[in-house]
Amino acid sequence: MAELERPERLQIMLTADELAALENWRFERRMPSRSAAVRELLRRGLHADGFLTAAQGAKSQDFGILPNSGIVDGPSDGG
Repeated sequence: MAELERPERLQIMLTADELAALENWRFERRMPSRSAAVRELLRRGLHADGFLTAAQGAKSQDFGILPNSGIVDGPSDGG
């Protein structure tokens, strides 16, 4: 069996609205697949500056990708 070029898998849970936002972004940019779109968004996010660091005790549910689906930039550290 041929070795996979990307053997690691990442599973995330999205709301229906978050998935729709991802799909809309993907189709607007003619990305070849959902995975390619997610990799591009991750690449952009890893190169971005000016975002908050997660506070101690932050939970996964504290982070959403849409303004009304949770905290977009991460929970405030109180300062």
